[in-house]
Amino acid sequence: MEPTRRTALACLFSIPLLPHMAASGETKAARLIVRARSQIGVTTLYDGAYVSLDYPMGDVPRDRGVCIDVIIRAYRDAFAFDFQKNVHEDMAANFASYPKRWGLTRTDRNIDHRRVPNVETWLRRHGHELPASNWQPGDIITCRVDGSLPHIGILSSQKDRRGRWKAIHNIGLGTLEDSRIWAYGDKRRFRFLPS
Repeated sequence: MEPTRRTALACLFSIPLLPHMAASGETKAARLIVRARSQIGVTTLYDGAYVSLDYPMGDVPRDRGVCIDVIIRAYRDAFAFDFQKNVHEDMAANFASYPKRWGLTRTDRNIDHRRVPNVETWLRRHGHELPASNWQPGDIITCRVDGSLPHIGILSSQKDRRGRWKAIHNIGLGTLEDSRIWAYGDKRRFRFLPS
């Protein structure tokens, strides 16, 4: 069966896309989902410790991280897109446009891109926010756990029993693919599929 037909059948029946399908030139969303899904079983720890990182393309060890690290790695692996560099450069040029939650007076390229509100701001500033409806696989979903704790994931190509797209995220147990993200409020939708 040719790759395009396999992908159509996978989407129709909510079967996970295999890595070779994304690599063969399937959709950008499929490529992003495959790269996010590849972190399941690799990133097994939730660890938000501050770490000095290389720049650009710095990362904490792949066996650990927080919710935003799933997104950072998926975009690097799928598109060679570096949130660390892009958020840092935009914050340096537009510092007043970014949240002031941490009392910072300047940028910090080790942590700025690992904060969900900063990535939300970057995505909004660059025209990637959409209405929080008509969700699609490959969308970035953000929310607030318990009303205040920022959280982020990538919607997958699998649906749950209620017909909602599952999310690939790390909410404390390592990278997982499940539906718990829908339980939280203040959801925002972003669609960013770089060339």
